[in-house]
Amino acid sequence: MLWQTIIDYQREIYLTFAGHIKTFAAGGGWLPFLAFLPMGIAFGAVHAMTPGHSKSVLATYLAGSSMQAHRALLVSIALSFTHVGMAVLIALLALPLVSHSFGDAGSAPLLQAVSRGLLGLIGTWMLWSALFRPAHFHSHGEGVAVGFFAGLVPCPLTLFVMTFAMLHQVVVTGILFAITMMIGVGLTLSVVALLAVFFRDQLSRLLATRPRLLAAASKSIEAIAGFALLAVAIHEVLFA
Repeated sequence: MLWQTIIDYQREIYLTFAGHIKTFAAGGGWLPFLAFLPMGIAFGAVHAMTPGHSKSVLATYLAGSSMQAHRALLVSIALSFTHVGMAVLIALLALPLVSHSFGDAGSAPLLQAVSRGLLGLIGTWMLWSALFRPAHFHSHGEGVAVGFFAGLVPCPLTLFVMTFAMLHQVVVTGILFAITMMIGVGLTLSVVALLAVFFRDQLSRLLATRPRLLAAASKSIEAIAGFALLAVAIHEVLFA
């Protein structure tokens, strides 16, 4: 029921957006479109709740890291920006990379393979870190790199939005709507990031009086997270 409600809500916003694009392309002016534009934030936020968008990758990585909330938010922002931005770039510069078949509409297999391969490297790095690095040690750029790599898989709905705007020769409207969608996606992924940090911090508090057990638990979570990322990457590359 919940998923159907989300799908119906997305469909309603998308159809309304399509109507505004057609009106704008026919000379309807900027005001009606700009008045509707903030709905892109809700559109992106709701869309990011559906399966995909690397939410599991984000939560897994942050649960196994030692990042504080503000750095975790940077990771979610990097993921959101790359996820939506790649879709815009593909639509503008490399649309032939995108499959136009009905079953694979909105996919970019090459970018998906690259993204999963890079995430596999991150997973391997986390496994190595759990075995050989001191507990709670993560470089400042590592998390942003994870967000960037995970976001290389483009947002399919952004591709549809951009393609629709391009077909009606009003590219700027698609870019503006994509920007508002990115804000919405970022809001949802930021909530996921903060929940992952909260879970990890609560576990740390429970084990605060037992530092050796806490260190072992931290290492174990990091190793499990690394293994999970590596396993997902291998599965996606070999069987996708």
